[in-house]
Amino acid sequence: MPVSDADPRGLEPPPLPPPPPAQRRRHSHGGYWTAIIVLAVLLAVSLRYNLRQAREGWRFLFASKARSLETPEDQEPNFTEIWSWGDGEIKAVRVTIDGVIERSVSEGLLGVPRDPTESLLRQIRAAQQDADVRLLLVEVDSPGGELSPTDEIHRALCAFRESRQDRKVVVWVKGLAASGGYYIAAAADRIVAQPTALIGSISVLLQTLNWHVLSQRIGVTDVTIRSGRNKDLLNPFQPVAEEQLAILQRIVDEAHARFVELVAAGRGLSIESVTPMADGRIFTAAEAFRLGLVDAVGYWEDALAEAEKLAGGTLRLVRYERPGGWLARLLSARQPLRIALPSPPAGARLMCIWQP
Repeated sequence: MPVSDADPRGLEPPPLPPPPPAQRRRHSHGGYWTAIIVLAVLLAVSLRYNLRQAREGWRFLFASKARSLETPEDQEPNFTEIWSWGDGEIKAVRVTIDGVIERSVSEGLLGVPRDPTESLLRQIRAAQQDADVRLLLVEVDSPGGELSPTDEIHRALCAFRESRQDRKVVVWVKGLAASGGYYIAAAADRIVAQPTALIGSISVLLQTLNWHVLSQRIGVTDVTIRSGRNKDLLNPFQPVAEEQLAILQRIVDEAHARFVELVAAGRGLSIESVTPMADGRIFTAAEAFRLGLVDAVGYWEDALAEAEKLAGGTLRLVRYERPGGWLARLLSARQPLRIALPSPPAGARLMCIWQP
């Protein structure tokens, strides 16, 4: 028997005990199944919500078709009323004028035409037809825009005021009421401007591009068949004649004179006092207050207090939304309206807009 180096007596060491069996690591599946259950619950809730919304959408489609045969939709617009602010006894409608004032902007998710001016006019019309509505609170943040839509909105606000002796309009200028924005504000009984707001730019312009000199340099010629010498006024390929400039200047001057008259009438000022301010300049809220262009300088709460004072009681403000659930919201989805002029190729048009 061989001698072990570990034991000088020649004895073999006792055998080592066998190693313990390997402990198999036990994995817990609790978190996995919890996540599965949570996802399943969320999926069920989502399916239930979407099915309900789908039913509402189909119900709206059929209800709209039935309603279109019962009432004139354009004459009596149908809106859903959302309770916005306050719980007073006097009903008021809150509307917003935000961005450039223009017509027929196609920005829907599926290319559905969207006309912000018509939407606002319909809201004013709906408020006027509601016998319970006694006040419009109009929030303005606009540099102006096209003259004709601006004039339509101004007239609609005046029509609301004139529809009943106890009806009033209050404008709160959030940040900007320039040019067409102020054109609209002048229709109000009271104007409250935020301390940092800009007011004014009482002016009208007609603007386009002329590339006559450029076209000569690059060799591009224009062929226009016209029936009269003024048919192609502001043709960008032709030099602008003094006679044509005089025609267009007369149009701009007449539109400007109307703007001044509306401001003077709306603010209770004389035309002689408004004319020096109506050269296109803008004013701070404090300056506008001193000049009589606004009635007060303050924030939302101040505008609300002014409205309640004018109405003779506390207000319950509502705002309008188009009915229709998910389908209507999908078709009307759009990007925020950018403050920018329409592209010059769209054609020259009268504008009352402030564009620094």
